Amino acid sequence: MELLNQLFKNEIDHRAQKERERRKRYAALPLGHDLDGYDLTGENSIGKQQLAQLCELKWMERNYNPIPMGHSGTGKAYLGVGLCSDAVYQGYRAYFQTMESLVRVLKMKDITRKEAVLYKRIRKAHLLVIDDIMMFPVTKEQAVAFFNPINHLHDSASLIITTNKSPKQWAEVLNDSVLTMAILDRILYRCEIVKLSGKSYRMQNRKTIFKN
Repeated sequence: MELLNQLFKNEIDHRAQKERERRKRYAALPLGHDLDGYDLTGENSIGKQQLAQLCELKWMERNYNPIPMGHSGTGKAYLGVGLCSDAVYQGYRAYFQTMESLVRVLKMKDITRKEAVLYKRIRKAHLLVIDDIMMFPVTKEQAVAFFNPINHLHDSASLIITTNKSPKQWAEVLNDSVLTMAILDRILYRCEIVKLSGKSYRMQNRKTIFKN
């Protein structure tokens, strides 16, 4: 009986590990964003208590939307990817997309099988991370297409949206105040804005090819 129990346990552990690896592969996470290495002493960092509460992922149970906001280099993507990785490890269907890649998926989903499959996964997500939202102008057609997954997910999943623009500036990027309000209405209904400020982490830790 002990041998059988151990064999069953090994099989269950093996399947759980394979499932985690599959979810991680589908999540398309960038490398090197483990929140265990988050620099809490940095000028741009959020507080230790805030980070701990975010990492508990209890906000996902209420479909809350954290929005890391700040200028380039303040750790928005690092935080978003780290939380996405934690969600994957805890068994959630979580996916990372830049605004650019998501727009491409929306454009190509009716043309190629790869994007169609990815879009289907996104629509069934527990968590979708959208990085650098509204950084670049989008066409009216792209803006309308972008509204559709937001409208579908806002009441059944959580969104992490990183941005260097305030919601008021989104209308300028979309060039459509009515559509902007519709998107914001769904995102801001249950959200927590995480403000990140200070100097760029990259600029503070820039490398050189020359010796001192």
